[in-house]
Amino acid sequence: MPYSPDDNRTEECANDTDPLEISIGICAYNEEQNIERSIRSIYSQKLPGITVKQVLVVSSGSTDGTDDIVRSLMKEYDNIVFLPQEKREGKNSAINMYLDNMSTDIAVMLNADNLFASEDSLFHLVDPFRDPKVGMVGGHPIPTNDPSTKVGFASQMLWAMHHNLAMIYPKIGEIVAFRDIGTRLRTDLQSDEDLIRMKLEEAGYDCIYAPDATIYNRGPDTEEDFLKQRVRVNIGEVTMKRIYDYDIPSWNKKYLIRAYFQTFRQLGFHPFKMLYMTRLEFKARSMAEEHVKRGDDMMNCWDPVKSTKKI
Repeated sequence: MPYSPDDNRTEECANDTDPLEISIGICAYNEEQNIERSIRSIYSQKLPGITVKQVLVVSSGSTDGTDDIVRSLMKEYDNIVFLPQEKREGKNSAINMYLDNMSTDIAVMLNADNLFASEDSLFHLVDPFRDPKVGMVGGHPIPTNDPSTKVGFASQMLWAMHHNLAMIYPKIGEIVAFRDIGTRLRTDLQSDEDLIRMKLEEAGYDCIYAPDATIYNRGPDTEEDFLKQRVRVNIGEVTMKRIYDYDIPSWNKKYLIRAYFQTFRQLGFHPFKMLYMTRLEFKARSMAEEHVKRGDDMMNCWDPVKSTKKI
């Protein structure tokens, strides 16, 4: 269920006034266009009762100016930890490196091409951990694409669907926080958030959605990039089902229909653009299923989706 700051908590939580200590991890590969704005958005957050102990930046074989930008910011912010990887080994490898080097129980993962959308977004993402039952929290991505174009509308609709689905059954991704219970990720797979969520649920924790934990992201601006990104995401989700028999809520038809009608109300009457997005997504899912059937699912590094790299 979605989290609200007014939700009733256990007696144990209500008496817990100790500051929450968190670490924030950013995994980057050639993000010189975005990395500084992403990092600075962390330090603009208002966090009563929450301490950001570390901001750990893993740069995986970056060949542009990413590393130099991070090093320059270290002179300004003394809690930044720079973790360069000599070669690019994939996001799951970078996440493992982040988790192995952080010193708190609660981890936040912020994409290098995302920005916090309001000054209390991070608070809303982390505050639910005062309840010891909560193991993972997902935030609310808001795309900056122009909805007047077909692909821009498709990106807007995709993330509106993500939000409306998460309001029914938490679909956690893009911006997440979680308790580190020792889970480390297979580096031959994707779906990092789903793998972490699965392990936390197996350990008995709740995973919830915080709609007020907003971030800005950028969806694809070209049809080629839209398919490229969506095929990649769907390959990870199909693989999760095949290997672990783990159900992803975005594949549940009942949830999707409810989210679709809510998205229709939210975005207004745009039948041709909505049909265009729906066809693209079905095509991406079909391509992903064929990809997995061929045995091409064990992949850790993917080409960047270039049109998403401009917030």
